[in-house]
Amino acid sequence: MPVPSNPLPLGTRLPWFRLTDLDGNECAASDVGDGQIAIVAFICNHSPYVRHIETVLAEQLNAYRREGIFVVAISPNDVISYPSDSLAMMREQATRDVVFEFPYCLDESQEVTKVFQAACTPEIFVYDTAGRLAYHGQFDASRPSVADGTPVTGDSLARAITAVRVGDALNTPQSSSLGCSVKWRSGNEPDYVLALPDQRWILDVG
Repeated sequence: MPVPSNPLPLGTRLPWFRLTDLDGNECAASDVGDGQIAIVAFICNHSPYVRHIETVLAEQLNAYRREGIFVVAISPNDVISYPSDSLAMMREQATRDVVFEFPYCLDESQEVTKVFQAACTPEIFVYDTAGRLAYHGQFDASRPSVADGTPVTGDSLARAITAVRVGDALNTPQSSSLGCSVKWRSGNEPDYVLALPDQRWILDVG
């Protein structure tokens, strides 16, 4: 059962976080420079929703990073219950089709995932040059289950970045993401997930 992203108010400040990437380097909110746009992408290895967009997503995130945008990808899942999201599998993912040129971090404690209030993978957050949430939702409208073959383009993220660049960040159209639920450790589910009106996410095996 696919799960939507959790609605958040625009203008929310970039949360503090500190994680370690696949090369053992620290990646933190303090790495975002003054006046720098930031993209935070919650993804994982096993999700068919992530795999469906993964090649184009990696290409575009690489391109944004080369353009000077701060980019980090975070895997939020419990690797004990989902070993296909382990560090070893993340390393395989990060070189599978397109080499990730951006930090890819495992949120082993799931505390960073909680402060962002992420609920699914994939889920994209864009912060403007003042560190305010300007976009939160899907990469684009393509889904692995869509029969009409909607192509993977990344247009939702691209529109958000364009809006931020022209100074219209808080008027960016928002499009909720849809994907596999974050795989929480037993008893670690945050209140914002437990409060969702549809709790079928508990049975989600995607």
